[in-house]
Amino acid sequence: MDSVEKGAATTVSNPRGRPSRGRPPKLQRNSRGGPGRSVEKPPHLAALILARGGSKGIPLKNIKHLAGVPLIGWVLRAALDSGVFQSVWVSTDHDEIENVAKQFGAQVHRRSSEVSKDSSTSLDAIVEFLSYHNEVDIVGNIQATSPCLHPTDLQKVAEMIREEGYDSVFSVVRRHQFRWSEIQKGVREVTEPLNLNPAKRPRRQDWDGELYENGSFYFAKRHLIEMGYLQGGKMAYYEMRAEHSVDIDVDIDWPIAEQRVLRYGYFGKEKFKEIKLLVCSIDGCLTNGHIYVSGDQKEIISYDVKDAIGISLLKKSGIEVRLISERACSKQTLSSLKLDCKMEVNVPDKLAVVDEWRKEMGLCWKEVAYLGNEVSDEECLKKVGLSAVPADACSTAQKAVGYICKCNGGRGALREFAEHIFLLMEKVVNSCQK
Repeated sequence: MDSVEKGAATTVSNPRGRPSRGRPPKLQRNSRGGPGRSVEKPPHLAALILARGGSKGIPLKNIKHLAGVPLIGWVLRAALDSGVFQSVWVSTDHDEIENVAKQFGAQVHRRSSEVSKDSSTSLDAIVEFLSYHNEVDIVGNIQATSPCLHPTDLQKVAEMIREEGYDSVFSVVRRHQFRWSEIQKGVREVTEPLNLNPAKRPRRQDWDGELYENGSFYFAKRHLIEMGYLQGGKMAYYEMRAEHSVDIDVDIDWPIAEQRVLRYGYFGKEKFKEIKLLVCSIDGCLTNGHIYVSGDQKEIISYDVKDAIGISLLKKSGIEVRLISERACSKQTLSSLKLDCKMEVNVPDKLAVVDEWRKEMGLCWKEVAYLGNEVSDEECLKKVGLSAVPADACSTAQKAVGYICKCNGGRGALREFAEHIFLLMEKVVNSCQK
């Protein structure tokens, strides 16, 4: 369970001598159009993700794909699905980041060059955002580099701000690490323990550990931010679960974060159902889309053995695999691959065929997965429970899916998607056992 301990209320002076912004309650009108009694509007809570394009550690880190999703997409999904924000914003100076933010349903604030420098602070960017948005009363500054954030965390923090009267709340994680004093080079000193007695080293289970900021989010009311603070007033921390506390700073963090996200990340409101059918587009997914023609006009295609193994593993786990193409492929050529899969070619309407297969097997759409790569796959990708595209899929298909493979079509994408399905199905089994 998440634990929350309220910080003691403190007072922060206003160094600039400016009064706090107060807003009088607005007069509401009754159903007949006449004036009604005065009703105070709830404070406007805005989520704000800062994502400039000039990351030094990892270029364009905020939209690099992590576990098949742009990094910023993980926190945007959690923020939007939490339902506690009147608005969700991304502050950026980069066109590509803007496009991804809008794709996930966020609004975009184009920040100025003055607050997009290497030397610019988060507070600088937040203050600028507020100067353009007088309607915002509370800012939930969420770090794009915290992909294991869950909506429940944000819901509990919003309640602390709105219902319990805290002016600022920030995220922490509990760590069991022993600290020692640092010795400067060339100084003849001995290190000293800072938080333990070496003669009585406690076992992990006998020690509560210590709380550290994990940088996942900082919520603060407007008047604090305008005074130059992200933490102040009546403060509290919110303790996140250790497995949800993931931060990405440099390249070495990436593979570790990817595994953590696949196991502990938030994948959306809909609970996963067990996949019973995987439909794979032939051209550009099972194959690389290249077609070779022999001297006697016979069609020759190639595929990756890894993908054939992926199909075999899917079938052994009880998942039916079927192939589809809008092109009039040679069934004889495809059958020579010995994949033992039902297939339909020369299909003008892929969604209709997949729907027919679904009904034939008595499945709901949540039990169907689809791997596609073209505009003709878009409707299927949007309809099914799990969808994916190869890394080299067209942009239209990429925008319609929940998972973008690292591998190209015909180069292991199908096997990769199979592994992703197995991992998610493991989540389904574990949730059923709880």
